[in-house]
Formats: sequence, structure tokens, C-alpha cells
Amino acid sequence: MGVGRTGLLTLAAALTVSCTAACTAETGGGTGVTPTPLAATATETSAPADGPRTLVEGLEVPWAIAFLPTGDALVTERDSGQIVQVAPSGRKTEVGTVAGVAASGEGGLLGIAVSPEYERDRQIFVYFTSAQDNRIVRYRYNGALSDPEPIVTGIPKGGIHNGGRLAFGPDGFLYAATGEIGDRGLSQDRDSLAGKILRMTPDGKPAPENPFGTLVWSMGHRNVQGLAWDESGNMYATEFGQNTYDELNLIRAGGNYGWPEVEGVAADDRFVNPLVTWSTDEASPSGLAYADHAVWAAALRGERLWKVPVTQDGAAGRPESLYEGEFGRLRSVATAPDGSLWVGTSNRDGRGDPKNGDDRILVIPGR
Repeated sequence: MGVGRTGLLTLAAALTVSCTAACTAETGGGTGVTPTPLAATATETSAPADGPRTLVEGLEVPWAIAFLPTGDALVTERDSGQIVQVAPSGRKTEVGTVAGVAASGEGGLLGIAVSPEYERDRQIFVYFTSAQDNRIVRYRYNGALSDPEPIVTGIPKGGIHNGGRLAFGPDGFLYAATGEIGDRGLSQDRDSLAGKILRMTPDGKPAPENPFGTLVWSMGHRNVQGLAWDESGNMYATEFGQNTYDELNLIRAGGNYGWPEVEGVAADDRFVNPLVTWSTDEASPSGLAYADHAVWAAALRGERLWKVPVTQDGAAGRPESLYEGEFGRLRSVATAPDGSLWVGTSNRDGRGDPKNGDDRILVIPGR
């Protein structure tokens, strides 16, 4: 478990290259937070003695996990287009198939979010790839899905980089992460919904105080697939790099995170620098959750769970590597109402090595 000696040497070499090019700019974009290249801080760590247990098996590329007030979770399956309800006991119930999902490449049924007013309005939201676009659709759910109501359409779609994460922030608004679908210029195009983090009302309208008066909250992203907030309201996002640096970012309204002009840390005050960078083979981070004064990032290519302590002012501490190689590719992570972490594998996504029982949901007890 943890980062092996070879991995640390590789990361150290990457850090040397990074600092030669970019370490003159510590904070970029006015965040006031010093980026923490992982090579300088990653430590080998022992997993908690009470480690992950398998809750449910036999899922088909579980992409997102969102909890109902009962403690049950709704889980999306990317390729099948199914929503599955999973109880803390491990009981699995098929909710239904989302109409219009066109699964291909990295697209399909992606994010899901439960309304913070669910006990009153029974609303859930899904992000999926259709034949024409990526879109966000609202349902009423009380054991069965209502007719769908699209609230945002026209998000560009592609074979890669569809983003897809949905989450409600502590402000009560819905956030969506989109990718640039391999068309780099879209990330810097303020009029495009691609390569952005969006912020909206439950009706899909731009939320009050959005920086550009549109749905766009932040821009310059390559492919964000993880969103999380801490108790202080700081917003974090994981982002796939291209060949060199993946990122953990502290998200600010109107911030430009640099892609495609920047990958990792840059000496350019136009762009917000990441809190943490790490090599793509050690991470390729997707889902993100907050618990125990840390953000937890599920790593696909890295086949591990990264724990990154964070402070009240949004600074990152020393990252820790957990469960390296034990469960294969990790895609989703969510904090359950009881404080445990639910983690979904992604070994049946065409890039993994499926084992008997894959894909599965793992539970890590709360601290």
C-alpha cells in the first residue's frame, strides 16, 4: 500500500522538470495557496486496520453515487444506462433505465445528484450523453422514475472528456462538471459549456451571482470528474491532465484553470494554479469526496484512493496513497450519511482488468 520506491523516484523526476519550468509562480491566479506537487509530499501510508469491505458486486461501470436521506444510495451504470438503488445492507434494486442514453467511448449515464430538499420535492438529477449532446435531466423519484424533464441541453459531447459529475453545493445550487471533448479551444471559450464547471438553479437557470451571468462558474478545465466541499465551503475539483500532470484544484468563481495553455503549475497570473499535481500514472483522478478533514480522490490509472488533508483556508497537506493495486481502477467515491466512504470500481470500463465480482461498491468505515 502507498507509493512504492519506483513511483517516488518517477515522481521526483517529474517534479524536477515541473520546477524548472514553473516553480517561480507559487500561487498564480490570486488563490493565496501554494501548489503542492505530489512528488514533494507523497508518503507511504498504512491503510486503516478496518479497511474496505465489499458491499455489492456485479455492477456495470458504476460511475456515480448519491445518497438518499434514508441512507440508501442511487448508483449510475455508465454503459447500461441503469440506476441502481443500493442499501447499506447490500441489497440491490434496479430503479430503471434512463431514456435516451447513448453510451459510447467515455460517454453514457454519468453523474447523479439528489436534491437537498428531497424529502419535500423528491427530485433527482442525472447527467448523461445522448445521441446529440450531454444533458442534465430532472426526475421525481419515489421508488420509480417519473417522466424526464431536461433542464440543460446542448453541452458538447464527444468520444472522450465528457465530464459528467453532478453535485449540490452548500449554497443549495447544482454544480456540473463538463469536459472539452478533445476540442481544446472550447475550454477557453466563455460562450461554450464545454471544459467548465457550471452552477445552476434546480430549473437549470444560471444561479445568482454567477461571474459571467451564464451557467459558467469556472473555466479552462480539461476534464473534471470530481467535485467536493469542506465544512468551510471551500470547493475542490479533480482534473485529468494530458500526459504529465493531473490536478486537485481549489475552485473560485470566475477562475480560469489554464487548459490548454497550462498543464499543472504555470508562471502566469492569468491562471489559477492547482493545490496538488501528480503524475498521470499515479492518479488519473475521477470521483472526489470530503470526510475527516480531507478530500478523497478515486484514481483510475493509479488504481488507488488518494487522501489529501485540507485546512479551513483551502490549503492542501501531505497526500497519502491507500489500497494501491488492491481493487483495480477506482471511479467513484462518496461520503455516506453515517460518515463512511463508498467507493466504486471501474474495471469493466474497457481499460481495466475485471475480476470475479466486478464492478463493486466498497465501504470504508468512518473514522
